Amino acid sequence: MRGNDTQQGAMCSYLSPEQRVPADHPLRPIRQMVDTVLKRLSPRFEAMYAEGGRPSIPPEQPLRAGLICQRKNNQKRHENL
Repeated sequence: MRGNDTQQGAMCSYLSPEQRVPADHPLRPIRQMVDTVLKRLSPRFEAMYAEGGRPSIPPEQPLRAGLICQRKNNQKRHENL
């Protein structure tokens, strides 16, 4: 069973990530593109999971985290050159 792709706003802080990240931050448009693509892939992900059972981590979450972390790592590499 596939879990829900819900985003936690303020898990360990009084400010949500939306409030912390500046409006002109370069990751914002990337995040929007990633979210759009993952929404289009959602029916395919859903078809891969059983109807019953214990909910798992939705595949969107690790994919989103991996893409955003990869972007941050590439940016750090370029800064070190």
